[in-house]
Amino acid sequence: MAGAGGRGALNVPPEVEGLLRELAPQVLGTLARRFGDFSTAEDAVQEALLAAATHWSRDGVPVNPRGWLTQTATRRMIDAWRSDQARESRERLVAAEPAREAQDEDDTLVVLLLCCHPSLTPASAIALTLRAVGGLTTAEVARAFLVPEPTMAQRISRAKRIVAGERFALPTPDELPARLRSVRHVLYLMFNEGYAATGGPTLHRTELSDEAIRLIRTLHASRPDDSETTALLALMLLDDARRPARTDATGALVPLPDQDRSRWDHALIAEGTALLDESSGHGVVGEYRLQAAIASLHDHAAHARDTDWPQIVALYGLLEKVTGNPVVTVNRAVATAMAEGPRAGLAVLDGVDLPGHRVDAVRAHLHEMAGDVPEALAHYGAAIAGATSVPEREHLVARAARLRASALG
Repeated sequence: MAGAGGRGALNVPPEVEGLLRELAPQVLGTLARRFGDFSTAEDAVQEALLAAATHWSRDGVPVNPRGWLTQTATRRMIDAWRSDQARESRERLVAAEPAREAQDEDDTLVVLLLCCHPSLTPASAIALTLRAVGGLTTAEVARAFLVPEPTMAQRISRAKRIVAGERFALPTPDELPARLRSVRHVLYLMFNEGYAATGGPTLHRTELSDEAIRLIRTLHASRPDDSETTALLALMLLDDARRPARTDATGALVPLPDQDRSRWDHALIAEGTALLDESSGHGVVGEYRLQAAIASLHDHAAHARDTDWPQIVALYGLLEKVTGNPVVTVNRAVATAMAEGPRAGLAVLDGVDLPGHRVDAVRAHLHEMAGDVPEALAHYGAAIAGATSVPEREHLVARAARLRASALG
């Protein structure tokens, strides 16, 4: 559901859109638990959501919206079953199953855990989560990923087949920590793709970052004592607070040091900071708490020159030990350059093996800081050739042009 313009030509009021997003996984959970067929239930709920978007936008929200959706989805599910060879046995199963009240359980967490099952690739898990938990249509998910709708339909169908045999219930206490880690990882990747799109014409895909924040809020509400879930919510809010200043009026990328900090969302910064403090009270220090602490240091610097770069370097060092991720090493190189100079930052990059253009972009920036114009231009050229995000590529082209002009002038 994507508000105005979502669901084809429908103009869905924001209050209806929000309610449908909230109810979609609850109704899916009710049907999947009752009938034991997650895939067919998910398709039926999608049809019910479309029907609700049409009727509720025109006639208003019914007195019992969840019951309305559940009844409509159940009818769609039975209609689908009637076309199967096994319809008689299935209809006997439905008739024998005592109807359960629509309000008796909220299976949102169960659905979320299933959609983020570790057996799925991250891309498939994100797509299935957006459709089954977020209530987006396949077309909307496809647009978010910049792929054709048939391609996305196949990806979602494969994901549903993979999880079809899984038990529809909360994991056991022994299994739950690993499953929660999987959910956090999927939502983290979803947010990152929305906050800094890896491809396409815009820097942001807000439908992804906004949905990731909504879902991590749901997870936090169900597991408020899980410190890493709390920290991930804090991280998303602290990062998202800077979104209004990350592009100018033309949509061009604005680097962090050049952003107008008065445009940052300070209410989100306050909420994220409070959550970070809350997560620090218990549990081991994990990757999301460390990343949130770094984001908080950026957000609380009144000016770029006030940033506590030595502390950020130290936090990146800890994060590097926790994750072993070369992306963290690249970020530590930038922080080191700001704290100790560009040569020190370049030394951190020695031996970093990371596919893509990111290392070249950082090397270009650090060589520019060091006054090595030929090296900087060479790395800018390599980074431009590898960039798939239009705003990022245009930003690199502009930097290279300015550097070339200043060298000639």
